[in-house]
Amino acid sequence: MDFITNATVKAVEHLYNATITAQDVNLQQTRKEFEGQITIVTFPFTKVSRKGPEQTGQEIGEYLQANVPEVAGFNIIKGFLNISIADSFWLNVFKGIYENENFGTLPANGKKVMVEYSSPNTNKPLHLGHVRNNLLGYSVAAILQAAGYEVIKTNLVNDRGIHICKSMLAWQLFGNGETPESAGMKGDHLVGKYYVVFDKEYKKQIDQLKEEGKTEEEAKKQAPLILQAQQMLQKWEAGDEEVIELWKTMNTWVYEGFSKTYKKLGVDFDKYYYESNTYLLGKDIIEEGLAKGVFFKKEDGSVWIDLTEDGLDQKLVLRADGTSVYITQDLGTAQLKYDDFGMNESIYVVGNEQDYHFKVLFLILQKLGKAWANGLYHLSYGMVDLPSGKMKSREGTVVDADDLIAEMERTAKEQTEALGKTGDLAEADKQHLYHIIGMGALKYFLLKVDPKKRLLFDPNESVDFQGHTGPFIQYTHARIKSVLSKIQNAGSEILLPDSLQNEERDLIILQSQFIDVISQAAKEYNPSAVANYAYELAKTYNKFYHEHSVLQAESQNLVYFRGGLSKKTAQILSKSMQMLGIEVPERM
Repeated sequence: MDFITNATVKAVEHLYNATITAQDVNLQQTRKEFEGQITIVTFPFTKVSRKGPEQTGQEIGEYLQANVPEVAGFNIIKGFLNISIADSFWLNVFKGIYENENFGTLPANGKKVMVEYSSPNTNKPLHLGHVRNNLLGYSVAAILQAAGYEVIKTNLVNDRGIHICKSMLAWQLFGNGETPESAGMKGDHLVGKYYVVFDKEYKKQIDQLKEEGKTEEEAKKQAPLILQAQQMLQKWEAGDEEVIELWKTMNTWVYEGFSKTYKKLGVDFDKYYYESNTYLLGKDIIEEGLAKGVFFKKEDGSVWIDLTEDGLDQKLVLRADGTSVYITQDLGTAQLKYDDFGMNESIYVVGNEQDYHFKVLFLILQKLGKAWANGLYHLSYGMVDLPSGKMKSREGTVVDADDLIAEMERTAKEQTEALGKTGDLAEADKQHLYHIIGMGALKYFLLKVDPKKRLLFDPNESVDFQGHTGPFIQYTHARIKSVLSKIQNAGSEILLPDSLQNEERDLIILQSQFIDVISQAAKEYNPSAVANYAYELAKTYNKFYHEHSVLQAESQNLVYFRGGLSKKTAQILSKSMQMLGIEVPERM
C-alpha cells in the first residue's frame, strides 16, 4: 500500500504546508467491524494540522478521495481514518496473483542459511519433544527456501558419551544377545529399552550402597554400574576394538529406527554431523583464543573465559587434563560447519533449557573475531506437555514419537470414518489418507503456536475437522478441489467482474498478503505466522463458499471467476501447508 503512504505524505504537505516522511505514516488493516480495508492513524498529524484527529482525518480523507483514483471512500472513527479501496484495484491485484504460477515463492536472494535440527541421542527413540524440534526445523527450512534462501538442513547426532555407554553396558550385561529381529522391535526402541534397564539397575545399586551407610552422593559415584560405564567410555575413546564394534552395531540399530520415524514425520537432512567425529574439534580454537588473550589458564592448567563484564560468568572451555567440554566441541563444530558451507546464517533449533549455553557459545565466537558468528541464531522453543504431565525419559514414561504417530493415525481414522465419505476409496488410499490427516493434525497443532511458548498437546482436539486445526484446512482444500472438478471447460484466462462481493474482496485481500506472511515468517524464523495465515484463508474461503455459489453463479463468466478465486485459494493453502511439512489431500 505504498501509494496510500505516498499520497498521505503529499496530502499533509498540500493541506498543512508541512513535510513528513513515509515513516511518519502509520498504516494498519481496518478492523473487521468497520468499513474499509486500510486505516491511517491521524494522531501524529495533529501537530502540523493544529486540529483535532477527526477533523484532520476528514481533510486528509477528502484529499485522498479527490486525488487517488483507487480510493473509493472513507470514514472516520475517532483518530482513525478508514479507507475503502476501489474494487478495480483489488481485481487488478487478483489478476496479477492468478497469472503468477510461482506466486508464494520469492526470487533467490543470494544468501545461504543452515538449519540444524533433530540432534538426537543414540541411546533412545525420538519422543514428543524431538517431534516439535524436527517439525520446527523442517518448517523453518521450507519457509526460508520459499523466501529465496539457499538452505542446508543438518543433523548433529549425539552418538558418543556416557549416556550411550549406559545402553551398551546394559545390553552387554542383561541383553542375552537380543537383536531388533529377535525382539521384533525397532532398533531405536530396543536400545532405549536397555537405557531404561541401566537406570533401574543403577538405582538398585545406589539403594544397596545407601543401606550400607553411604551418602546419596557417594552411592551415585561408587555404584559398580556407573564405574563400568565410565570405564567403557574410556575404552571407546582409546579405540578399544570390542567396544567400538558394539557401539557401531547398536548405533546401526538406532539409525535404522530413526530413519523410519523421520520418514513418517516427513523430515529429511542434507548433511549429518556426528559427535563421534567432532568431539575432539575445538582444541585448536582454544589455542587460538589463548594466543589472542580471549581465554586464560588457571593454576591447575584448565582454560577459561571471563564473561562477567557481559553479564554472564566465568566459563570452563578445556579441562585441566586437556579433555573437551561441550562448549569446546561446539566451538569446533561451528567452525567446521562454516568451513564446509560458508553460510550467511546458521540456525540452531534447540530447546529453551539451552538458552544460556548458546549465549555463551555465540559470545565466545564473536570475541574470537569470527565474522560469521554474527549470523548465528538459537531458535529456542518451549517444552511440549500432554494432559498427563511432563515427560521423563529415564523412567521409561516418555511419550514415544512412533506411538504418538500411530495414535494420531487411529484418531484420524475414527474421525474420518465418522464423516462417512471414504467408503469408495481403496484400502491403501484410506491408510494414506489417515496418515496425512493424522500427521496434518499433529504438525499443525505444534506449529500454530509461537516456538518460544510452552504448549499442551491434546491429540483429540488436534483432529477436530471444524476447529483451528490442520484437518480443517485440509478439508477446505479437498472441498475446493471437489468444486473445481465440477467446472466444465474452465479456461486458463478468467474474465473479471465489474465489482466484488465483500467475501470475494476479503479472499483477494488475504491472498495478496501471502508474500508478506512468508517474508515475516522467514525473518522471525516463526512457522506459526504461516500456520495462522492458512487458517484465516481457509476460514474466509468457507464463509465465501457458504454465502455465494460457485457452480450456480448468475453467469458462466462469474462461475469461471469464482472458480479462479477458488483455484488460487487452493494453491496458496497447499503452498502454506507444504511450508509446514503438511500434505493436503485431493479428497476427504
